[in-house]
Amino acid sequence: MKFIVSSGELQKALQTVSGVISGSQSRPILENYLFELAENTLKITASDGETILVTSLEMKSGDEGKIAVPAKTFQDFIKTYGEQPLTFSVKDNEEKTGKILEILDEKDNFSVALDNADDYPGLPEFDAAQSLTVSAGILSEALNNTLFATSNDSLRPVMTGVLFQFKENETNFVSTDSHRLVVYKRTDVTSEPMEFIMPKKPLTIFKNILTNSSDDVAIGFNENMAKFTFANNIWICRLIDGKYPNYEAVIPKENPNVLTINRNLLLGAIRRASIMSNKSTNQVRFKLSGNILNLHAEDTEFANKADMQVPCDYNGEEMNIGFSSKFLSEMLSVLVSEDIILKMSQPNRPGIIEPVDGLEENESILMLSMPVIGM
Repeated sequence: MKFIVSSGELQKALQTVSGVISGSQSRPILENYLFELAENTLKITASDGETILVTSLEMKSGDEGKIAVPAKTFQDFIKTYGEQPLTFSVKDNEEKTGKILEILDEKDNFSVALDNADDYPGLPEFDAAQSLTVSAGILSEALNNTLFATSNDSLRPVMTGVLFQFKENETNFVSTDSHRLVVYKRTDVTSEPMEFIMPKKPLTIFKNILTNSSDDVAIGFNENMAKFTFANNIWICRLIDGKYPNYEAVIPKENPNVLTINRNLLLGAIRRASIMSNKSTNQVRFKLSGNILNLHAEDTEFANKADMQVPCDYNGEEMNIGFSSKFLSEMLSVLVSEDIILKMSQPNRPGIIEPVDGLEENESILMLSMPVIGM
């Protein structure tokens, strides 16, 4: 079996699927890429047993077949090349049983031992119970705005993923770790009602693949799995089993105290104040009166303290409320608006952050942060 492929195109393809391979695979065969040749197309598959990524690229070959190529060794080797054609030949290993892959460039010859491609698991049979199409740009934006707020608590698996909630008049992408909540809403993506929870790891990989893509993404899912198809890529992932918490119940409906402030100005102030804050709570207190936001952070153990004043537009009663500087910084960093609104009801109730500008007509973002009580 012999084929010729561009080293640059091969590098891009490997980067697309490589993130799914972990160093501690339960099955050694999954430490390989599966290469499948057919009709001048090279299909590359990577899997960790839960998530499968498949991408395709053009190559020159009259042969058909499949090989299992050691992922790390092969990818590290291909990275050493610029843009040039490489010739690959599969031959019998004269020293041991099995096959080797010979790699020929313009003047040098390399070889790598192959595993048995027949041991590589095939793609699972997938019958979609429901399906729809979403643009890559919308999906990428949804993941950018939600992934950071997912939980790492394996004891509450439903909160370690993102809820995809499709409705007849809107679609919500939701994440929470019980300390904060993000709801990214689109009114230009609609469907018959359906929802599922996608795990964080494959979504993080998928977000990077979607960046700068203009393709539509076809999404199909059933009770256990979801399948995403776009351009030359197929992504199959096992869903998180369980019922997502009723996130709407924790969003306060009445929030009469409203702070409007420049996002970058607030972000810079919080970052500076956080350096002086208690390292276990990361608390920064907001003291609001008139059109001045007084920020206070303190770490009594080391006698560190920050007192800052930030100009703002505030309408409401005098407030003294504490938030996690870590969570607020992450939220404000994800947003792209020039100004944000912080809505509050009482010092022991959550604060709601929403961007004032920078959104398309059909999108909205709500970010909620639980208060940090005490000092």
